[in-house]
Amino acid sequence: MTVHTLVTPLPDPELLRARCRALALLDALLDPDLPTHTFFPEWRPGVDLALMDNGIGDQYAVVFDPAGVFLHGFDHECPATPWREWPRVHWPALLDGLPPSLAHYPEDPEFQFEEFFDATVCVWREKNAPTWSCGPVTFTADESDGADWLFDLLTDGTPDTYVAYAEDYFARPVARTAVAAVQSGTPLTRETVTALSPTADFAAVAVRARGLGYAVEEPPAG
Repeated sequence: MTVHTLVTPLPDPELLRARCRALALLDALLDPDLPTHTFFPEWRPGVDLALMDNGIGDQYAVVFDPAGVFLHGFDHECPATPWREWPRVHWPALLDGLPPSLAHYPEDPEFQFEEFFDATVCVWREKNAPTWSCGPVTFTADESDGADWLFDLLTDGTPDTYVAYAEDYFARPVARTAVAAVQSGTPLTRETVTALSPTADFAAVAVRARGLGYAVEEPPAG
């Protein structure tokens, strides 16, 4: 799979935002000190940001802007890496067609490494657009851009897929029912937190969840 295949299973922006938020909360419960997925509501005024960084050089970012959504990923070992030659250069046509309303994001220092926009996959969707778009990049049968694995948790969104990822990554069992509750957007409960992280302090987790914009079940009054 390359970016041309990715644009079909990507969900609509609001569902994508919900999945990004859920991933951040799940990772925060399973690894509060160094989560792979993070989410920043109001990263900038009116703009939310989701990030993934696996700690070994691969990452993605999803910017939820009033003008639309800009998604980019970086697979440091794939043939499309800008590091395939020096000075670094993007895969041909990677950013062709990026609308002016979102075109400033590749220039944002937040998304640059040594003053270069390191990306192998780019996708966007302007406000009110019916589908996702990408540049007219082309690949041979033995070339790839990382789209075949970077965004699996965003395109699938099922508990089984997250559990398989988490049990492999964190090397411990992960409660499927608790994962499903978080992914469905059900307000966070003490039971869900305990199922995922038995030693976690619920009050502290609740503060973190609210900071992500995730609903928390309120205790019964008096």
